[in-house]
Amino acid sequence: MSTIVGSSTSAAAALAAMAPPASASGANSLQNTFLTLLVTQLQNQDPLNPADNSEITSQMAQISTVDGINQLNTTMQAMAASFSANQSLQATSLIGKSVLVPGTSLQLQNSTAVGGVNLPQAADSVVVSVLDSSGQTVDTVDLGAQAAGVFGFQWDGSTNNGATAADGNYTFSVQASQGGKAINAAALAAGVVGGVTPGAAGAAPVLQVNGVGQVALSAVAQIM
Repeated sequence: MSTIVGSSTSAAAALAAMAPPASASGANSLQNTFLTLLVTQLQNQDPLNPADNSEITSQMAQISTVDGINQLNTTMQAMAASFSANQSLQATSLIGKSVLVPGTSLQLQNSTAVGGVNLPQAADSVVVSVLDSSGQTVDTVDLGAQAAGVFGFQWDGSTNNGATAADGNYTFSVQASQGGKAINAAALAAGVVGGVTPGAAGAAPVLQVNGVGQVALSAVAQIM
């Protein structure tokens, strides 16, 4: 028994030497807390029933595991911040370029307006309805059959009654079908990227798209 007590006492002394001052902080604070608790446990153990060496070894292994996880988290956070910074830098290359993003806005300028559609599957009929500010249908554009994916379209400003619509802001909706069955097509608005806002806390950067508003970089369906 005396041998075990001597071994545990030596371990306590060694750990006490390793233990950091109470003011220690930073990446090792969690490890320091474990070491402090383990030293206190050994220093206050029952001499007649000392801690088993295997138990001490097990607790030391736990300290190493927790410390490794803590260092991994720190590394991952640094990588996420670096990735976000790189994304923001790359996103600036989109400034001045036209993109298709989720939305239904349609801007008519000089008798030309551009929009887009995202089809989850091929359609034998795709029809775009252009609406004015009151929600009334101004024109209907038949795009015919289209393959699955993202594609753009143009509206020349002509109306259903043969007149020419005034330049300005309109909206549109999309009706698509295959074999008489409706397809859930997504409308895409077109706009020019005017600026980029870096993402906070590792989040993706946000684009300022003229005529549309703020759009996440990941939401860009097509760069035109």
